[in-house]
Amino acid sequence: MSVKDKVRGYILENYLFSDDPSALADGDSFLDKGIIDSTGILEVIYFLEDEFGVSVEDDEMVPENLDSVDNIVAFIGKKQG
Repeated sequence: MSVKDKVRGYILENYLFSDDPSALADGDSFLDKGIIDSTGILEVIYFLEDEFGVSVEDDEMVPENLDSVDNIVAFIGKKQG
């Protein structure tokens, strides 16, 4: 399973309570769409650290890295690169 599939699945299951892939576009902003709040972002970070073996530093906790499936996939790619 790809990084994108794992991240999408996690967000769909834990925040949208759905298994319908059309419920979330890869570029949808989690914050703008009200999908995840600031506490939820911390849970996403714990998921990323556990699932992909990356460490998310304080200065990396920004929307450019964590506010959409696309952003997270790019971020994980850089961290694992």
